[in-house]
Amino acid sequence: MAEKKQNTAESKKNPEQEKFDKKIKALTKELEEARKEAKEAQEARKADEDKYLRLLAEFDTFRRRSAEEKLALVSSASADTLKGILPVLDDCESALKMLANSQDSAAREGTTLIYNKLMDYLKTRGLTVIEAVGKDFDTDFHEALTQVPAPSEDLKGKVVDVFQTGYLLNGKVLRYAKVVVGA
Repeated sequence: MAEKKQNTAESKKNPEQEKFDKKIKALTKELEEARKEAKEAQEARKADEDKYLRLLAEFDTFRRRSAEEKLALVSSASADTLKGILPVLDDCESALKMLANSQDSAAREGTTLIYNKLMDYLKTRGLTVIEAVGKDFDTDFHEALTQVPAPSEDLKGKVVDVFQTGYLLNGKVLRYAKVVVGA
């Protein structure tokens, strides 16, 4: 009888143990699935974060390019406008040369005043005159119209005379100076 009681106790433990083992297996399986889902969620988050960073970089590049394009457009528009004004400057310079020996001081002063005001305004917009007379001939700034025998040895390869004044706009050539070079 003692053996029977022991067998019944063992048989009672076995079903309980089996239930407990099944629960442990089920919970272990759930834990593994939860870990797998967490890993997938973390990978998805990393992928989304990568997409976000790439999109942010693309937007930053777009914004920078747009600003550069706007600046180039404004610069181009101002260059075109200033190119249109250059003939007026040429006419003022011609008038000043003609009036230099004139007896009419009012015309000379008036023309000088207009020329100086116009040049001062254009300088604020980035326009500068290319100095040429007496300088070494430089194809980056000068356009040689002709060569003449140099009046002295030190003027060989230098600009002797200027036919048309050249201008720079913000450091870039707007119009080359048309010059005569000593040979």
